[in-house]
Amino acid sequence: MGYQRKDAHYRRAKAAGYRARSAYKLAELDDRFGLLKPAARVADLGAWPGGWLQVAAERVGTDGRVVGVDLEPIEPLAIANVTCIRGDLRDSATIGQVVQALAGPASTVLCDAAPKLTGVRATDDARCEALLESVLDALPLLLVPGGSLLAKVFMGPGHQALMARLRGVFRTIKTTRPDSSRRGSSELYVVGRDFRPDPTCG
Repeated sequence: MGYQRKDAHYRRAKAAGYRARSAYKLAELDDRFGLLKPAARVADLGAWPGGWLQVAAERVGTDGRVVGVDLEPIEPLAIANVTCIRGDLRDSATIGQVVQALAGPASTVLCDAAPKLTGVRATDDARCEALLESVLDALPLLLVPGGSLLAKVFMGPGHQALMARLRGVFRTIKTTRPDSSRRGSSELYVVGRDFRPDPTCG
């Protein structure tokens, strides 16, 4: 049996005005880890349709700033401190636009992005791993020293190598699964705290 798209979290999100049920994943993880501080600068990579942008804007408040980027056009949000950029997060020019819109590197980087899947396991694993590698490549420009990362991770053949790379640039790394994930989902998120830029990167 496939998942029911219009489950309790979907209905709750719609009633609350969130664009996606995934808003509750971010809210839950932020409650657990305290990633979104008042007045913070937040970059949301793979932000379509905007549910995480809505939660991040609420948490950082009017003195904070949130910038989302996605290949898909994000319908503008009626929130003054949120900016949406259409672009490829794997492109350094797009990352530069995000930093410019934030007026500096982010204190927290969020990434719930996933590549388009083909149904061929080996191809899809490679695409997922390459996407997260691109996010890690961008961190020296995108994230302040001491900053935090919340990113979806994939359990492909390169998972252990990616986790080792994360441990090399964050003081602490934890993997977690939101209770609000769909039943049967195997998705995991990694939380990196206290970013320490690798001088050999970029």
